Amino acid sequence: MTSVGPIRTDPAQRAALRRTRARRVVAFAGMLTVVGGLVGLRAALTPAPTQALGSSGLAVETGGSGSAGGTSPTPRHTSGGGSTTARRVVVGKAYDVSYGTVQVKVTITGSRITDVTAMSLPHGGRSGDISQYAAPQLRREALSAQSAHIDSVSGASYTSAGYAMSLQSALDQSGR
Repeated sequence: MTSVGPIRTDPAQRAALRRTRARRVVAFAGMLTVVGGLVGLRAALTPAPTQALGSSGLAVETGGSGSAGGTSPTPRHTSGGGSTTARRVVVGKAYDVSYGTVQVKVTITGSRITDVTAMSLPHGGRSGDISQYAAPQLRREALSAQSAHIDSVSGASYTSAGYAMSLQSALDQSGR
């Protein structure tokens, strides 16, 4: 019987293996460079996120008589030490969102948004269904965020944009 020892390669084979390994390393480094370049290109071409839905261009301020907002301060007394907390109700501007008009009324107590009521939303047919679905979610978003920087409701992009813009106009009028 013959014993089998370690496999020995001649110097030409070893040199070929080294060249193959070097080529693989260079190819891998090239692939990493290409992937890094594509990630950088994607980052450069991706638009910056908007600060609020209102800057999306989906809603346009209406010029009608319903667009005038207003403020009505109502002093409210808290129980206890007799301190007064100002309560203001502000109506935001009306915005046309292609499917109808969106306008909100905001109640601010002290510096907090305590209520947001939709005075006008798109209505009739599918638009009415979407508004009915979106309104409670947009109200929750506004109360949670305590600002007009709210997330859009899926399927109600235009209504969400108009809601955010009307809310922002009410907050601007309140001095908040």
